[in-house]
Amino acid sequence: MAERGLGKRLVGIVVSNLMDKTAVVLVQRLTKHRDYMKYFRRRAKYMAHDPQNRCQIGDRVRIIESRPLSKRKRWRVIDII
Repeated sequence: MAERGLGKRLVGIVVSNLMDKTAVVLVQRLTKHRDYMKYFRRRAKYMAHDPQNRCQIGDRVRIIESRPLSKRKRWRVIDII
């Protein structure tokens, strides 16, 4: 599959795999508050395409941005770390 450009890559943990060919990945990142200069955790859930249903809950995975695959799916699972 030819890559058109460089999409964002994120690492997260699979929190749900109940859907067919889809895994919900929780990504956490540290952000610095601009006024107080204190670090705090931000988190976001992404629905990622998993065509072989290989992901299990608790797996650490790498996901990459892709074209829209459905209403809420815009990421693909690259590999299980």
